[in-house]
Amino acid sequence: MSENRPSPSRIAVVVEAPQHSGLWGALDYLCEQPLAPGTLVRVPLGRRVVTGVVWQAGADSAAGEVVEQDLKAVIEVFDGLPPLPDAWRQLVKFASAYYQRSLGEIALMVLPPELRQLDALQWGRRLKRLNKAVTDAPSVPDEGALPVLTEQQAQALDQLASAGGQAGDKPFLLWGSTGSGKTEVYLRQAQRALDEGRQVLMMVPEINLTPQLEARVAERFAGRRIVSLHSGLTPAQRLRNWLMAHYGHADLILGTRLSVFTPLPRLGLIVVDEEHDPSYKQQDGARYSARDLAVYRARLEKVPVILGSATPSLESWYNALPEAEGGAGRYVRLAMPARVGDGDMPRVRVLDLSRAPKPMRGQEPPPVARELLAAITQRIEQGEQSLVLLNRRGYAPVLHCSDCGWKSGCPHCSAWRVFHKVDRTLRCHHCGFTERVPRACPDCGNTDIHPVGRGTERLEEQLAEALPGARIGRIDADVTKHKGALEERLADVHAGEVDVLVGTQMVAKGHDFRRITLVAAVNPDSALFASDFRAAERQFALLLQAAGRAGRDADVAGHSEMWVQTYHPTHPLYQALSRYDYADFAAQQLKEREMAGLPPYASLAMLRAEAKTQEAAVAFLNAAIEAVAHLAEALGGITLYPPVPTPVQRVANVERAQLMIESPLRPALQRFLTQSQAVWLELAQKNRRSGLIRWAVDVDPLAI
Repeated sequence: MSENRPSPSRIAVVVEAPQHSGLWGALDYLCEQPLAPGTLVRVPLGRRVVTGVVWQAGADSAAGEVVEQDLKAVIEVFDGLPPLPDAWRQLVKFASAYYQRSLGEIALMVLPPELRQLDALQWGRRLKRLNKAVTDAPSVPDEGALPVLTEQQAQALDQLASAGGQAGDKPFLLWGSTGSGKTEVYLRQAQRALDEGRQVLMMVPEINLTPQLEARVAERFAGRRIVSLHSGLTPAQRLRNWLMAHYGHADLILGTRLSVFTPLPRLGLIVVDEEHDPSYKQQDGARYSARDLAVYRARLEKVPVILGSATPSLESWYNALPEAEGGAGRYVRLAMPARVGDGDMPRVRVLDLSRAPKPMRGQEPPPVARELLAAITQRIEQGEQSLVLLNRRGYAPVLHCSDCGWKSGCPHCSAWRVFHKVDRTLRCHHCGFTERVPRACPDCGNTDIHPVGRGTERLEEQLAEALPGARIGRIDADVTKHKGALEERLADVHAGEVDVLVGTQMVAKGHDFRRITLVAAVNPDSALFASDFRAAERQFALLLQAAGRAGRDADVAGHSEMWVQTYHPTHPLYQALSRYDYADFAAQQLKEREMAGLPPYASLAMLRAEAKTQEAAVAFLNAAIEAVAHLAEALGGITLYPPVPTPVQRVANVERAQLMIESPLRPALQRFLTQSQAVWLELAQKNRRSGLIRWAVDVDPLAI
């Protein structure tokens, strides 16, 4: 007599399906054993075996039984790995729906790449290593002497401590000037959460800010388990740190944008430092905003979230403005306008370049005006340091032939190739195409081809010529691409071995340079009249953050300066900067946004298309408008703008176009996008032979 075996049950599993495959939800599989939602499994998908996440258990058919030949069976289960928590699945589900991506794409994308590639046997070996690594629990030492809080820091912490009641339901916007001690507030609030046995997630916008914050956190919380999560880690390190967080072994997690999805069983606090930074928005694939998801996650898990910035994004500022002042009143604003030690912010000097002596015909103007050069020279003589900001790397943006007009364009992109003198190459910063600099003009043979414009590499060379004997250093993406290079160059600056530091936005935020007393922005005008409506907001943030690098030591704060070279000295941006009046700048910008119907007074989405020809991309977008025009009309308040080429129209021989979708109401825009997805998917499948390569929806785009 055969033994009675329980019938296999049906479970719903999400897997990473190809983009635009039409698979938005979970797939049903058979399993011999009951599995909790959130369990990782290996399942067959076509001819492959892939990792999946059990999304729903016990989803049996109406008959209560499943015929085995109708469904495939789960192959392996990741035993010993705790199921991903319900809050994690809710966060993934929200991100999937809001950013218009498939559930499987989001769920698998946010897991460590190495975890997705392991089978059950390999996983078992990793689990043994992890258990061995956490056998010895770290001891929590007694706290040492902590810095004395300023009055404003104490007030902010008091408000955070009384986060019950009405304020406890709202995110906190910590608006503090550069040098006001926002990090100390983060650390004190983190200590409160850790003392309660909770975990802390602390997010930073870029990898280069993680090591220095990690060092400060490690010093403060010696004995606690601290892990970092960012793309600079090896796959093995990333998996180990993620597992430490997921098992609850790690107390404090430092990470960049993807860390917002880290499963944390005892989460007690989320901190988003430099919340205005565009790096928190993913710019390819699933284009999510980690800052916005952090706010959603905090509400979901009922924990406080602190958004910190000296120059908050206008959306966050609007949310923190009381309704009586024209804002939304959704956030609680904590203001810390004074620097630690009551040091003054650097005096802003706006230098009018239109009054400078004109260079002789055929000559370029000098990189810095005579007055600024004299000020830098004076700082060097006093043993102080200067920072010169130019947000453009390379030697020159383009090479030019004066005889025939040839320029160093990229053959694969509608962009110029940048001249890098250090290795005599022309590099496209969009597709990566690189060639040696030609000895003569490729078109006419003229040997006199010369650089036009200026990048950090050329600025470093010109300053070295203008300041003989001065020690000039440079920090940008080119000189810090090798492991440890950034830390080495920062150490030179901190040790006083650099007199003048040339850098891009990499050095304008987050760094605590104690000896820098002068900061100069040599070419800030390029962002004033850009087509992107967020350009002025970004430029103001960059300049104010850069100014904050000067005078951080109270002993030298009194005579620190921020110089701005400009042909438009009366521009409202520079006038607000000279007063450090972010509130006035934000009020001006919000007024303009409201009149134009732009965020935060409206919600936007971009439908982007890439094709073999510009005509094919535009044709798809026009067809997409026609196919959903009836939906827009039925919902009301949806505006579909005509398609246009992207600012860089061609990248790697792929033509790109986009169209903007606008609505004054976010729910209406979401309903429209959700209903349009199936229509656009069918349309794209019909247009496969027309040259269309890919298409995507970008919700809340940062670049227009």
